[in-house]
Amino acid sequence: MLIDGIKITTDFDASTEELQNYVDYLKARVDEDIVSIHVKMRDDGTVDVDYNAYGIPFERIRRITGYLTGDLTSWNDAKQAEEHDRVKHSRI
Repeated sequence: MLIDGIKITTDFDASTEELQNYVDYLKARVDEDIVSIHVKMRDDGTVDVDYNAYGIPFERIRRITGYLTGDLTSWNDAKQAEEHDRVKHSRI
């Protein structure tokens, strides 16, 4: 079923009004664009609501040779060579 442009699935029979309430609840609490919602009935009568959302794009920034950068393409040849020659430590 599609509600407000969001694909919503359940493993039990639910009214459109109930599903709309789940959508409204998540939209009020999630700062991302929700793509899909799955509502699952638990044995104790409560529900689990899982959702998938488009993440907010970001650029990874790192500190290299004293500069904060995300991309080395704008660096001149000397600075790129300096970055290339530095000792790189592996992550644990």
